[in-house]
Formats: sequence, C-alpha cells, structure tokens
Amino acid sequence: MTALAGLKVLDFSGLLPGPFGTRILADLGATVLRVEAPTRPDMVRVMPPFDNNGLSAAHGALNRNKSSIAIDLKTPEGIAIIKELVKEYDIVVEQFRPNVMSRLGVGYDELKAINPRLIYCAVTGYGQNGSYKNRAGHDLNYLAIAGILDYTGRQDAGPLPLPIQAADITGGLYAVTGILAAVIHRQHTGEGQFVDVSLTDAAFSLQALTAPPALMANHQPKPETDTLNGGTFYDCYRTADNRYLSIAGLEPQFFMAFAQTINRPDLMSYAIRHDKEAVSMVKQAISEAIIAKTLAEWMAIFATVEACVEPVLSFAEACEHPQIQARNMVVDVPTPKGGTQRQIASPIVFSVTPSQYAMSGCDLGANTKEVLLQHGFNEEQIKTWQQRGIIIA
Repeated sequence: MTALAGLKVLDFSGLLPGPFGTRILADLGATVLRVEAPTRPDMVRVMPPFDNNGLSAAHGALNRNKSSIAIDLKTPEGIAIIKELVKEYDIVVEQFRPNVMSRLGVGYDELKAINPRLIYCAVTGYGQNGSYKNRAGHDLNYLAIAGILDYTGRQDAGPLPLPIQAADITGGLYAVTGILAAVIHRQHTGEGQFVDVSLTDAAFSLQALTAPPALMANHQPKPETDTLNGGTFYDCYRTADNRYLSIAGLEPQFFMAFAQTINRPDLMSYAIRHDKEAVSMVKQAISEAIIAKTLAEWMAIFATVEACVEPVLSFAEACEHPQIQARNMVVDVPTPKGGTQRQIASPIVFSVTPSQYAMSGCDLGANTKEVLLQHGFNEEQIKTWQQRGIIIA
C-alpha cells in the first residue's frame, strides 16, 4: 500500500517544474501518465548523459514511476483520446502558457464538463493573470522578478545565478501541495477545482525571513547585509587546502563553542554586534584562523564540538556522507530495458506507506497502446493512428 494509491494523474508538463511535482505524486503511489507530443518530446529526454540504452539520466530521474503516452493534441483524434481518458482520471497537470489547452479543446472548462470532480493544476511562469501571463521565462528570470537575485552573491561581484532551480522546484512543490489540498476538499464536497501555480509567486514566497522586515520597516535586503547572506560571520571560509568550512553557529552557545575551539573567545563580544566594523573584524579573524588548517584537520577538531560547523562537500562527497547514506537518499531504480539508474530518493519517510521506486522514466509513448486498449480503443484504431503519426505506440 502506498500513500496516494488510487489517485490517477494525467501529466502534460515538461522540463522541470511540473515533472518534479508529479514525480513526488508518483513516488507516493499515484498513477501518473505523461502525455507527450509525438514530434516534440520533452527537452529533458535529450539532456546528456545517457545510459547504455540511450536513457537520459535527468529524464529517468524526473519521470520515475510514470508511464508515457504520445498523442498529437493538434488532431481531433488526439483530443478525443484525452476526453476519453479524463473520465477516469482525478488530476490534470499542465505547463503551457495560459489558454493554450483551452484553444486545443482540453482546457479546464472543457474537461470539467466531462469530469466535474477533476482537479486541474496549471503551472506557469507568471500565473493565469497579469501583464506577464504570456511572457516567456526561465528560473533565473523568475528569481530576478521576485527580488531574490538582487541580494545574492557578493557586494563587489553582483548577483549570482543559483546552482539549483529554486523557482522551478518550489513551483513543483506548491503544485503538489495545491493538488493534495484540492483532493481533500473534493473528499468533503465532491467538487474538483482549478489550481493556479505561478513559478514567480513560488519564488517570491520563499523570502520568509527577508520579506517581513522589508514590508514592515523598509529594511531592504542587499548582498552581504543580512544575517544569513554574508552580512555576519554566518558564511563559508577557505581552509589551508583550498576547501571551505561552513560556520553557522548564530546562537550564543554555538558561537562561544566555536570561538573557544579556534582559541578566540574574545570574538564573542563582537559577534553579537551588527555594525559593519564589528562584522568585518570578526569575519577577518575567523578567516585567518580557518586558513591555518586543512579541511580534514578542522573536521577532526570539530567532530565532537556543537558549534554548527560543517564541511562544504562536493556532490560526490555528499552522496558518500554517512548521514545521507543512513537516510537511504540515493537509490538504484530499475530501468525499462534492464539495469538500474542511481537517483535521489524521496525525502519523505513514512512508517506505513513507503515511497516506491518501481521504474525510471520510460521511452516516449512506451505505454500508448496499453493505455488505449484499456480505455476501449481497438487495435485497428491504434494502428491507423500510428500510421498517420497521431500517436506513437
């Protein structure tokens, strides 16, 4: 038994935001069927590297536990197939610009008329309304518009692109949250609804600690001015072997333990100050202390000290970290053509309904014939549509 067993999702999304969200649903046991175009496959399918069977690592991971059906939605037959499928599905997730699905004839209003209990989630860059609703964008743009990039990086270097796609991933998480909230609402009322998720809104909402002082007292965040973005000793420091140590002991007891360990207990009186002179002096003192030893030497010293000090690991090192391994955060997932692919596991641990890792992402249209036969279409129809390029089966 899985947590979301019985929920069925039609997934029209691509790239990262929607697929990240629907993978969460699939890991938790929902049946997720990807609906893809025969001639315009998801770009993630062609992202290297590839395994021996030509499967993209990124695609295999993002589309874990999902099936694929390839249908041309610009044909009457393709639209008819979707309208038949949606009768038995609970959720639709799409990632087109506003009204694209409606123009095709499979928007929320059209599908709701067929299935009133349908939960329809649209994930877009800027949402369903506003002057930017039809504007193109990517993660970096959403973070820029949301006011986040303005206070990344260092004061003398300008803003820096984040190494992860924060807006896209957060949007996927909010999509899951909205969908599951709508499922609970439907359990009480029998009604489906439209869930509008904007990646820019999602990014904007991440400013949980910087927004309140900015909105209430006009304390606007800037690079290296806040407690958590380099404006205090809370930062990363270079070691003797050109590695880095993260030092984050903001609470007095943690900073005192840290200061005593580096033989600078005098820094405690300065660390509680936030004026530029005190911050600069403390950071300079810490830098001079940390550069004197290697990362391994510091980790041996801090191994038993509660000071919120940890090494800055590479991704490869993180995979081997005993805590990551203890939590089973890297799993070997079977691939459709044999073998396995190493992937990041679900971070949600259940006591009764564990996440599933049945299969990595599959080939385009791998399940088209099977799905169509299950929904009452016959072999002759499938063969004709395949010959005409309406489906891949």
